[in-house]
Amino acid sequence: MSDISKSSKIRSAVLGAAGYSGAELCALLSANPYFELSYAFASGGRDPEPLASLYPRFARQVDILVEPWQDSLIPELDIEVAFLALPHEASEEVAPKLLAKGIKVFDLSGAFRLKQPELYPQYYGYAHQHPELLEQAVYSLMEWQTEPLGDLVSVPGCYPTACSLALLPVLKAGLVAADCIPVISATSGVSGAGRKASLTTSFCEVGLNAYGFFKHRHRPEIEQNLGRKVVFTPHLGNFKRGILATCVVNLKPGVSAEQVKSAFSQAYTGKPLIRFTDKSPNVADVAGTPFCDLYWQQDGEQLVIMSAIDNLLKGAAAQAMQAANVRFGKPETAGLFAGVVA
Repeated sequence: MSDISKSSKIRSAVLGAAGYSGAELCALLSANPYFELSYAFASGGRDPEPLASLYPRFARQVDILVEPWQDSLIPELDIEVAFLALPHEASEEVAPKLLAKGIKVFDLSGAFRLKQPELYPQYYGYAHQHPELLEQAVYSLMEWQTEPLGDLVSVPGCYPTACSLALLPVLKAGLVAADCIPVISATSGVSGAGRKASLTTSFCEVGLNAYGFFKHRHRPEIEQNLGRKVVFTPHLGNFKRGILATCVVNLKPGVSAEQVKSAFSQAYTGKPLIRFTDKSPNVADVAGTPFCDLYWQQDGEQLVIMSAIDNLLKGAAAQAMQAANVRFGKPETAGLFAGVVA
């Protein structure tokens, strides 16, 4: 039992609790001794339902009623922080209202990730209604976080997390050729498409296919993180959860294997959620964990970097929890190893 009194815990709410990432957040908050899961909300027009009815694996672990959301509830909310696991446009609409009440917002959608509002119509299909918040939002790729987290935190996408964690060490160390355009091939499990039933994500229909050529909404986010153009090709695989990203770059002439190793070591020493593997990582080894597993191979000036994460955890809920821990001055990995995620 935690010796932290209930009154001293950080009161929180999850909006979008019926979805995969929202449910994982409910579990992480319930396991975190510094936070209290005060409310869980899903879309309006539905009856209240225990989270364990929606996700039986959380039975006797997460005791919360998922209630229908409506904006009229905002004045009544007694919370310090709200986690938004909502569609992009829904997050963009509700976040300013929560901020106006003094509630800190951690947004898991893409609503506040890009700094250029003109990119939203092209990649997200709608015009951004609150461009002033794009500068206020702090992007929380936690292993590379230097800016203090504020009242609006934008949690990175799953593909950008996997790809950026793989490529930033060698880019920041200046080891990549100046004219190199990284080539990224990444495969996600079907949970990345959300919980709603769809023929394109049915296990009976999914094999292995590429999609979103040159136009995937995570491409500009990856390019924003890396500071250069990329060729990014996402794939959908017939497994439940996880992402495996293969990233290929050309190094500057003369870059040694020891320099590459040193770049990764210097970047991630003391970073508890990064693991180096001695062979190509497997999504089965990161599923249900908050880790990013990294592995690389070099052949002369060519470098291949493999990155594996759980798209629902390190690619979503666990990174949001990690960021919230840091924002409120708590241990970075609090609640992430409590065993409630399966």
